[in-house]
Amino acid sequence: MLDILPMCAYSTVMAARTGPAHVVTTIRKYKDRVYRTHLLRRSYREGGSVKNETLGNLSHLPTHLVEMIRRALQGETFVPLGQAFEVVRSPAHGHVQAVTTAMQRVGCASLIASKSCRERDLVLTMVAARILAPHTKLATTRWWHTTTLAEDFGVADANENDLYAAMDWLLQRQNTIQKKLAARHLSAGGLVLYDLSSSYFEGTTCPLAKRGYNRDGKRGVLQVNYGLLTDVRGCPVAVSVHEGNTSDSRTFMPEVQRLRQDFGIERMVMVGDRGMIGQKAIDQMRDTDGIGWITALKSASIRVLVEQGQLQLGLFDERNLFELISPDYPGERLVACRNPELAKSRAHTREALLAATEIKLATIKARVEAAKLTGQDKIGVTVGKIVNQYKVAKHFELVIGDSAFSFQRKHDSIAAEAALDGIYIIRTSVPSAQMDAPDCVRNYKALANVERAFRSFKTVDLKVRPIHHRLADRVRAHILLCMLAYYVEWHMREAWRELMFADSDQEAKATRDPVAPAKRSNAALAKIASHTLPDGTAAHSFCTLLAELASVVRNTCRTPHSGTDAPTFNVVTSPNPTQKRALELIQQINV
Repeated sequence: MLDILPMCAYSTVMAARTGPAHVVTTIRKYKDRVYRTHLLRRSYREGGSVKNETLGNLSHLPTHLVEMIRRALQGETFVPLGQAFEVVRSPAHGHVQAVTTAMQRVGCASLIASKSCRERDLVLTMVAARILAPHTKLATTRWWHTTTLAEDFGVADANENDLYAAMDWLLQRQNTIQKKLAARHLSAGGLVLYDLSSSYFEGTTCPLAKRGYNRDGKRGVLQVNYGLLTDVRGCPVAVSVHEGNTSDSRTFMPEVQRLRQDFGIERMVMVGDRGMIGQKAIDQMRDTDGIGWITALKSASIRVLVEQGQLQLGLFDERNLFELISPDYPGERLVACRNPELAKSRAHTREALLAATEIKLATIKARVEAAKLTGQDKIGVTVGKIVNQYKVAKHFELVIGDSAFSFQRKHDSIAAEAALDGIYIIRTSVPSAQMDAPDCVRNYKALANVERAFRSFKTVDLKVRPIHHRLADRVRAHILLCMLAYYVEWHMREAWRELMFADSDQEAKATRDPVAPAKRSNAALAKIASHTLPDGTAAHSFCTLLAELASVVRNTCRTPHSGTDAPTFNVVTSPNPTQKRALELIQQINV
């Protein structure tokens, strides 16, 4: 009887009276305690009078079951719960709800277009789908029916060609969208981070696809380069697409000009790595009012400062950060830093490479001495492959003859390189009154936020690669979609820090030693070590938290045997505490 419900929950049909049997409840008090007695009784006539017969004592039953018996005797009809309604379909819903709520909180729809239209709905759906389950466009139209996504956005009837048409429409709006994002997140005189990455292609016909410096570890493949502009936190603002053989430095100044001309930002501080902001770009920025920069010197430039006596390495014995001025860098500040942990790591790596090289060189020497390898040219080629493999040729003195070979370390060269282990120099035009030396270092290290964005782009969540599109504009639209998806994801990650392995103590970064290696808070370390949150529940990654939410489904139900045209109603399964908290945190997103 525990698995039954009153049919009156679904209909108002009442059954006929079953007879005079009824439930009587008596209440009595004894020594401040209340006692209830539930008796099942039957009324009957005998000799012209009405009598009551006790059929049983129901007091041992739970109160709700007694009440059910009482209602049944009054004429209500009960049916098994499983027969009350049938579930027609149960698409995943919780993760869709989280993403679409986040999109609403960041104003994604108004970013893309001020007025609702079919194309905007399709773009919004693709943005959400890229976060939830990144697939090809064809696979997306097949996957989204397993969720409530397409239904909620009203695009369930869309096909692959509809998505391609929406991408073409989106690309025409890229500049407007990015201008809105810049107005939101880039304040006048604030920091703008910029970096370049690449993704490889599947196919050979796209005009953007070129062979170039491959950051994916796939040599000899076609690729496309794309640059990402973010604020100092790593929140994406704009993306640009370039041919796969375009160098980092060639893309930098066009981005600066775009920020000024297209986005209307007259004053800014550009932050880029030493390969991005070269001397040519600095000369151009120096001639442009309102543009400052933060970058770093290359190793060769640091070595020159040491040789000229402008950088005194002995100063690092007392401190790990100090400023210096060089006539070679007029109007600029140089912030010298030494990371002891990085120095140890580089020393260890160098010694391992030198030792591995010596082992292989010794093998070659043995072959030469055994006359198994002869000829100066052949010996030289074999030796060259080894020393170039480990990139330590400059640290070895090699003597090669037709039938002889010897080698030894160049200790002076090794010592000179070791002296610079862990040393880097930040180069900036920002005056000290505006930004002190520690903040210069912190802001340069903020480039790690862009690198984190690229990781999400490529592998972790959005899976921008491999790129399958044949047309150049489709590639540009695809990468723009990924950027918009990451914009939403970035805000979701920030909102979910307390539920994930991420460090929630972000304010502490501003007071930590800027030179020392990045260190997580004790709370974050505890989460990583135990894989749990302080309340004992599981800590999540972004992907696993989305998967957790996906178990919340939206059941479409109807009365049984009522036909396919019968009206239906939806019932969403109740979230568990983790799911409930995740949805609550999304509601707190604010831009």
